[in-house]
Amino acid sequence: MVNIRDPNRNAIMLKGALAVCLIVLLVIGIGGYVYVSDYYHADETALEAMVYHTDGVQVEQDRNVIWFVPEKPTIGLIFYPGGKVEYTAYAPLLRACAEQGILCALVQMPGNLAVLDSNAADGLQQEHSEITAWYIAGHSLGGAMAANYAAGHNEDFGGLILLAAYSTKDLTQTNLRVLSVYGSEDGVMNREAYEKNRANLPADTTELVLNGGCHAQFGSYGPQDGDGVPAISGEEQVRQTAEAISAFIVQLGSRA
Repeated sequence: MVNIRDPNRNAIMLKGALAVCLIVLLVIGIGGYVYVSDYYHADETALEAMVYHTDGVQVEQDRNVIWFVPEKPTIGLIFYPGGKVEYTAYAPLLRACAEQGILCALVQMPGNLAVLDSNAADGLQQEHSEITAWYIAGHSLGGAMAANYAAGHNEDFGGLILLAAYSTKDLTQTNLRVLSVYGSEDGVMNREAYEKNRANLPADTTELVLNGGCHAQFGSYGPQDGDGVPAISGEEQVRQTAEAISAFIVQLGSRA
């Protein structure tokens, strides 16, 4: 018997398969759009920290980076925001660090997800040649991505600062100094994963637990789902964090 294929039937099957693929892609696209569109927005405190200038700190917008520039800085800090958080929510923290004399780069991430651009720090150091020492930091998912970047560029940084975050990369063989800060009331950070990945950090890592602090108050975007109830204000948590970052950097400078 001769098997004769029906070309019309094959064409119909091909069109059906293409239609199914298009539907799947459409569903994935819509789902992805909905996911990245649902994020935590910067509050009024954050917006105010961006718009006003003082003699000590100037705010400069350069494409996807907001620079907080103090007078005659020599130390720079690149900051990766937390996942699904509007990057401007960290303006109060970065301004507070700038008031400590640290030039700060607050990086916007595509879809508010640092995992989509872990190399966002590329080229930023070259924009400020007056800076002699650079550090990289991040909150939550942003901290993990900052650690990933630091692992591959450890010679470019004096240290890494993790806010309610941990490194999945082994940093023990690098020259990086690490500061790890989280709140005692943090209900979002996975403590089990934090403890498991502690072995990836250098032995001389500095750990600071902010008594009464929570996960969300490193930024200014309101309460976060699953977080604990803070016993200190957001302003107080930002103040303590900025002072800890400044003290850590100064300590490293004294070792050099």
